[in-house]
Amino acid sequence: MIKWYEHLKTITKHKIEVMKNCFAVGLYKQGLLHDLSKYSWVEFSRGAKYYQGDRSPNDAEREDKGYTLAWLHHKGRNKHHLEYWIDYSTDKTKGLVGMPMPTEYVIEMFCDRIAACKIYNKDKYTDRHPLDYYMRGRAGKMLHKDSAALLEEFLHMLADRGEEYTFRYIRNHYVVPLRRKRFGLKE
Repeated sequence: MIKWYEHLKTITKHKIEVMKNCFAVGLYKQGLLHDLSKYSWVEFSRGAKYYQGDRSPNDAEREDKGYTLAWLHHKGRNKHHLEYWIDYSTDKTKGLVGMPMPTEYVIEMFCDRIAACKIYNKDKYTDRHPLDYYMRGRAGKMLHKDSAALLEEFLHMLADRGEEYTFRYIRNHYVVPLRRKRFGLKE
């Protein structure tokens, strides 16, 4: 099969999976708009070139070049990535630090992590995979402590209670109250 076509299928499958997750928690607009930049030329062309099917093409581009143009483009346009929220600390001794992420983007990040784990793990996926991936990764070191605590709450809940329970909990305890607050509605 042609690599660009396989890459297109993978990113579209991922986008649809994130959209389902976002819809399940009540983030309809974010579900529709999620990762549209992956279809831009800078991201799509590199994703197709470095496509392997079992991991992110960004990792392969980074190994090849020492950096990845696709990722640099992507993280600057998608607020559900913690790297979007990296900025200089007001404490000049700290340098670059993670800023607190708005709750709706932490939730989208959670939905994204589930979808990515499902895509790469295929039929071996379990609700524990997103938590395990997070624990092995670098995100916890760069993510603001409050954003990390919220994401970890969701990841542990998913691992322990499952997707249906966790999505319902997020919708009822986070998304609905955010919507009420945004529109000035009483509980």
